[in-house]
Amino acid sequence: MKRYDLIVVGAGPAGLSAAIEAARCGMKVAVFDENAKPGGQLFKQIHKFFGSKEHQAKIRGYKIGETLLAEADESGVEVFLNATVAGIYLDKEVLVQIGEAMTHFKADTIIIATGAAENMVTFDGWTLPGVIGAGAAQTMMNLYGIKPGQRVLMLGSGNVGLVVSFQLMQAGCEVVALVDAAPRIGGYGVHAAKIARCGVPFYLSHTITKADGTDCVTGVTIAEVDEAFTPIPGTEKHFDVDTICLAVGLSPMSQLLKMAGCNMVDDPRRGGQVPLVSENGETSIPGLFAAGDVSGIEEASSAMIGGRMSGLAAAAYLGFLSEQDKDKRLADLEIALDSLHQGMFAPGSKGQTFAKTDEGIAVSQSLLKKGYLDDTDLERFFHRSDQTDKKSGIRPVIECTQNIPCNPCQDACTKGCIKIGKTITALPRIDANSICTGCGLCIASCSGQAIFLVDEDYAPGYASITLPYEFLPLPQKGQLGTALSRSGQPLGTAEIIDVRSAKAFDHTTLVTIKVPVAQAMTARFFKPATHAAGQ
Repeated sequence: MKRYDLIVVGAGPAGLSAAIEAARCGMKVAVFDENAKPGGQLFKQIHKFFGSKEHQAKIRGYKIGETLLAEADESGVEVFLNATVAGIYLDKEVLVQIGEAMTHFKADTIIIATGAAENMVTFDGWTLPGVIGAGAAQTMMNLYGIKPGQRVLMLGSGNVGLVVSFQLMQAGCEVVALVDAAPRIGGYGVHAAKIARCGVPFYLSHTITKADGTDCVTGVTIAEVDEAFTPIPGTEKHFDVDTICLAVGLSPMSQLLKMAGCNMVDDPRRGGQVPLVSENGETSIPGLFAAGDVSGIEEASSAMIGGRMSGLAAAAYLGFLSEQDKDKRLADLEIALDSLHQGMFAPGSKGQTFAKTDEGIAVSQSLLKKGYLDDTDLERFFHRSDQTDKKSGIRPVIECTQNIPCNPCQDACTKGCIKIGKTITALPRIDANSICTGCGLCIASCSGQAIFLVDEDYAPGYASITLPYEFLPLPQKGQLGTALSRSGQPLGTAEIIDVRSAKAFDHTTLVTIKVPVAQAMTARFFKPATHAAGQ
């Protein structure tokens, strides 16, 4: 029986982070994961993360995964893949299936970081081929390069549903609608806005009632629901689709913790059956820790911090780290974690409805119910700097109207045009005393693709708008297409006048279009003349 100081179950963001911190303290660490590739969900996540520098904001998930794997290797962590932990027993012994063999391993401490599993909902035809989870769709697209379908309907408007809907369009799929039984969009408004301006409609207070097809999905029927979430007869709507994608939440995979005898609690705010843990992730069993989604569903940035905290706590438990050093390092991590736990989307705010932002501005109801800001919202949230306009003509327009933990735009602007302050959930604002040079770094750094550069003095009667663009093929200078509004409605002909790509932009291309000056504050997407939006 092989022995380790620490065994980590799960090689996702939390597990790897925990293993790295423990190994750096001098512990002999083994990580077991049932998958063929380590990194968990990170390698499916091609979008840029939110947060601040400390949270690896504006870095794409798969790149964070590559960094963690390199750090684990440098720290001497042993990672076992295709290794399923089948049991956990007294005295911190685990049974692992590797290939055909069942092998016992023993450790002095264990961290369970098994993550979460996708929830499903049932409806007539839900077992047909073509009904898949959003995570499965991500795996097909981003790991194996396979399109899940051609015409897709997404159920669920949380961040997973919103992010995967956008990635489906990036893969060349047509998302025909985004449906949710809730009366409001559940995820970040900036994610919803990316989808709405591509022309995808939102059907809130609706649910799926039937999937059509005999051997596979050929269509889907949705219906409006009442306050008890019961479908209302006569409100049915039908869509011809070949794929139904479900993003209806996650449940912690806490079976090993139950098997170990940890004290558990049923906590809907944390996703279901989760262990009772200390602030550092220690369970009711001394030396047994839980990290990441298995102890409560959160974003990957929070999972990585929680994993690091558990790794340090495990090291201190065995004496590899002094209590004084542990407390100092944990204090810094707690500050970083606390900053992610602020604002409208904090774990403690689940289920709450906010009427105003932290700044006292009325929340956009259009954004919550339709996925895009309306003209009234623009008047409330945005202001112009006459000084900036007169000196350069170019000004940033920031369409970020919710208190989301994110501030890369502030760091990206070398001229100090964009201010957020120390609280990363504060709304960005434009500094009237700074001059925008039009470099576009703020656009590329924005994880929500919510920043645009507008020049209403580009040419007599015309304005230029610089947009974030992450679709292929890239448009070319001189190409004509259609300008789309925030709601995805066509506004008229637009011409590409500039296309900028740079290493610093990290695969976000800056596309500048020329439109009539009257569309300067309404045009927010470019649809090529020969390609559907999203291709």
